Amino acid sequence: MITLLQLGTELGAEFLPATAGTFRALPVSGVHVSELEDPTAYLDGGELLLTTGMPFAASAEASRAYMRRLQAKKVFALGLGLGPWLRAVPEHVVEACDQAGIELGIVPDQIPFQNISRAYWRLASRDQESNLMGSLGTQTALARAAVRPDAINAVVRGLAEALKGWAAYLSVDARPATCYPASAEAFLDELRRESMRFRRNGMPAASTFEVQGHEVVLYPILSGTRIQGYLGVSAGRKPTKADRQIIMTACTLLSLRARQRELAASTHQALSAATAKLLLHGQPEAARLVGEDAGLDSLPSRVRILVYRAGANTDAATALHALPSLQRPAALPDISAAVEECQLHYQGGSENYLVLPEPAEHPGTDAPLAPPAGSTTEPMAREPFDSPAPEVRAVLSHPLNLAEIPANLPALRHALDAVPVGTMAPSSPGFDASAETWVTALAEYPRADLLSAATSYLRHRGHWEEASRELGIHRNSLRHRISVAQDVLGIDLDDPDAAASLWLALRRTQK
Repeated sequence: MITLLQLGTELGAEFLPATAGTFRALPVSGVHVSELEDPTAYLDGGELLLTTGMPFAASAEASRAYMRRLQAKKVFALGLGLGPWLRAVPEHVVEACDQAGIELGIVPDQIPFQNISRAYWRLASRDQESNLMGSLGTQTALARAAVRPDAINAVVRGLAEALKGWAAYLSVDARPATCYPASAEAFLDELRRESMRFRRNGMPAASTFEVQGHEVVLYPILSGTRIQGYLGVSAGRKPTKADRQIIMTACTLLSLRARQRELAASTHQALSAATAKLLLHGQPEAARLVGEDAGLDSLPSRVRILVYRAGANTDAATALHALPSLQRPAALPDISAAVEECQLHYQGGSENYLVLPEPAEHPGTDAPLAPPAGSTTEPMAREPFDSPAPEVRAVLSHPLNLAEIPANLPALRHALDAVPVGTMAPSSPGFDASAETWVTALAEYPRADLLSAATSYLRHRGHWEEASRELGIHRNSLRHRISVAQDVLGIDLDDPDAAASLWLALRRTQK
């Protein structure tokens, strides 16, 4: 903004204060020339009004009335051109200006008013150039801040300092808000409420409102057509054109940063899905290599596989969010935190698979695959969902070594078909649970070592000679023990499904 002091300094002897001293640093919004008795209809306020004195030269009362009209219009700078109408400044004009708080300047005879206008626009041009250079410097600093690791913090701080006000960034995800200075935290709740209005109405443009006496502008930060966050800005002064350019630069940088995060998240998700797929297909070494590219930690040695399926009316994000709230047997572990932190997520057909690490601090404490007798089904802590409730069903496996995953997937999918909507069940309740019971029955048989006989028989895939040699008994004795074991369990050990389940249960028991 150009001041009267700057204008007087620029013009020198061509524009002088009416009284001794110098002009005040009074802001001047423009220069206007008028000889009307009442020029206020053509003024906005804040201008330097130039006149030869025709309207008020007649009397002191006319001068006072003229100055009162200027005062009411908020015009506080008057330039009196000496010449044909007035050879000197009348005392009553000086008094009227003092009473109205109007700064009076003198344009000497023979000095064109056009000189005053030209000087004003020269100063305005320099001021605009200076503001532009300052703006470019600020925008460059913001661009540098945007590539820092703490880009959002740096951009918000740089913007607030440039505007001599405050700024805050609200992300649409769970990340905490960023604001500068710290006192701006007092405005965050109001900004969040306003951002919710944005989200409900799908507003793509900025919104201006007042918060605790501060005028605030809230800008949506977009990535494509999706809103990724909101930038709230309150300047410590009336924003200039350069200020608005700086704000738009900050919005653009935050949008680019949001897009970068979105692309990085998409790439990470794709690599994580590939890692999970390789594990599910029995390729743990390849999965480790891809996991390294995804930035994942080293793969766990034991995992649980969570398989879930969503109904036609439930989208993938809602289904994933609903998993911790599904009803589950009391014997199943609470997997809420594991689901929230899981990075290994793969969708194959209608099924979705989560590979959940089994905590290392509890080795050998695999949860039973079926609830013990007398147990009941209890819901986990539920979060509210819009009606209707999400149509989701899930099956959670027992802890598995990575090499055991592929062999267990058919049983998991088979079990999922029988699980009611809104429920999480252990893997294949009528199948895996029986295998655990089979191991117990073999171990508790009192008259022969059926457990070792069945283990050796399955290990050698039904070859009597090799199994009996390993046990150090005659093959007929082994045949007798296997026959007794089949009678005790009520199954045929040559049936592939029964043999596979018993073998996996034996492996878990003997670790």
